Amino acid sequence: MKRFYIVFKGRVQGVGFRWTLINIAQKYNITGFCRNLDNGDVDLEIQGNSDNLDAFLKETLEAKRYIRIDDYSIKSINIVEDERIFDVKY
Repeated sequence: MKRFYIVFKGRVQGVGFRWTLINIAQKYNITGFCRNLDNGDVDLEIQGNSDNLDAFLKETLEAKRYIRIDDYSIKSINIVEDERIFDVKY
């Protein structure tokens, strides 16, 4: 089990990106949250097994429609015990 903090930069607000993240997270049994930042970025914390996290990130980076990811940063953080869902924070 691992947990990562990720910040995505690009056209990631107002284009359905957070809802796309929810769908991908459910597909790979990922928990955590995502939220819009005041500077136009989206950050998230994701938690799950290594293979599922890799698949989540790969599919997220390939997201289409109006989403455009120009850059992202990722770092490992502490696991949150008993977390059950992936959700949007406001």
